[in-house]
Amino acid sequence: MASKPAAIVTGSGRGIGESIVYRLAEEGFSICVNDISSNQAAIDTVVDNINTKFGQGTAIGVAADVSSSDEVKRMIDQTVQQLGPLRVMIANAGIAQVASALDLTPEDFTRIFNVNVLGVFNCYVHAARQMIAQGPVVEDAIGYRILGAASIASFKPFALLSHYCMSKGAVRSFTQTFAIEMARHKITVNCYAPGIVGTAMWDEVDEKLGELEGRPRGESLKKYSTDLTAMGRVSVPEDVSKVVGGFLCSRDSDFVTGQTLVVDGGIVFT
Repeated sequence: MASKPAAIVTGSGRGIGESIVYRLAEEGFSICVNDISSNQAAIDTVVDNINTKFGQGTAIGVAADVSSSDEVKRMIDQTVQQLGPLRVMIANAGIAQVASALDLTPEDFTRIFNVNVLGVFNCYVHAARQMIAQGPVVEDAIGYRILGAASIASFKPFALLSHYCMSKGAVRSFTQTFAIEMARHKITVNCYAPGIVGTAMWDEVDEKLGELEGRPRGESLKKYSTDLTAMGRVSVPEDVSKVVGGFLCSRDSDFVTGQTLVVDGGIVFT
């Protein structure tokens, strides 16, 4: 077993999640890289890159669907068996869909909520149970951390993203209540809320918005970042991973819980 503290990051085969696992490896964590089974090649690539740079055994890969309670439990069990006690769970996996609310189907709604809300619930609860069973960490080590991916969409409504906004609002709310319940177990629970980030998910959003609003590919992303972001640029995944891996997963955040840290370059002001 690895002597480094173990962390799981869901949806880390690409995008923000991938950036987070690299930052955590730099910070001295061993990592479980997770994504769905159809992204197994991406999982393997990230694991190989981490192990090459930080030493064999630093990272493992586990394909699992976060909307399945059984698969999340299996992922945690496998991580503990191979890497040691779980110290950090980051429920990063999420999906989006651009559509008018009038055009949404119950199936659309269920698909978004199964990943974005039920997936976070599964990760939070199973991770907390594992952490509680492990008992207190030694005093000079980082404590238990549970983190979830919210979004600026949990603060600011966006047309054509109604069920996505609802799902991220639910993540914020559950994080706050779960933080209160977990405080007596010395587990902190927080969210991070990215803005407009140049990832594959936002590329998909950009393409659909362009179709609906009559803009060329790439122009919606540019327009949103220029019109909405005080810093005047599209965010990159590293903007988020610095906050998540560098602060929220460090001892500097020992007294921070139930919060949603916005990393958006100045779109929403809380």
